[in-house]
Amino acid sequence: MAQYQPQGFSILPPAVKHLLIVNALAYLAYYVCYSQRIIDLNALLGLWNPNTGYFRVWQPLTYMFMHANFTHLFFNMFALWMFGNTMENFWGTKRFLTYYLACGLGAGLLTMLFPGSLTVGASGAVYGLLLAFGMTFPNEYIYLYFLMPIKAKWFVIGYAALELIQGLFYSYDGVAHFAHLGGMLVGLLLILWWRRNPFGRNPFQHFRN
Repeated sequence: MAQYQPQGFSILPPAVKHLLIVNALAYLAYYVCYSQRIIDLNALLGLWNPNTGYFRVWQPLTYMFMHANFTHLFFNMFALWMFGNTMENFWGTKRFLTYYLACGLGAGLLTMLFPGSLTVGASGAVYGLLLAFGMTFPNEYIYLYFLMPIKAKWFVIGYAALELIQGLFYSYDGVAHFAHLGGMLVGLLLILWWRRNPFGRNPFQHFRN
């Protein structure tokens, strides 16, 4: 159980707030442009496999701000709000934003190794946040479907196992499962590196689980 309360707690810290705004504006721009048949921004800013011939150098960054539909956007932003608030308040804005973008980039690069078409969405970065929450607050409860309490560490392990199974056996269901796993993998490596980094304050030193 966490014993440390970060200073300056905010229910909507700056990085989370601006990420929510940017994602919402990006979806609005996509919807308007697509509905008016101006341009398909998802095709331009989403992530294509290099073998398709549509890949552009900016896509590993921009894809994580684009979404296929409102439901896709809503659930990713809900998870960003849910886990991102806690992690940004604990880590600080700079470290949080570094982590979020690194997970998103790593998720994109991993999914490019597998055959597929267009990938959009913040899910890779969000899965990285889920892993960070589970590693930082392993004994806190997450309420599955708002009803069933599960400790964060088991919730994360279960989701990772489910994504691996779905990625291996249901790879054509239209979901970028390996992008999710890529975000978690990059997040794990980054957190382990921070925990062993001798320079600066260790952000985990106040925790006794």
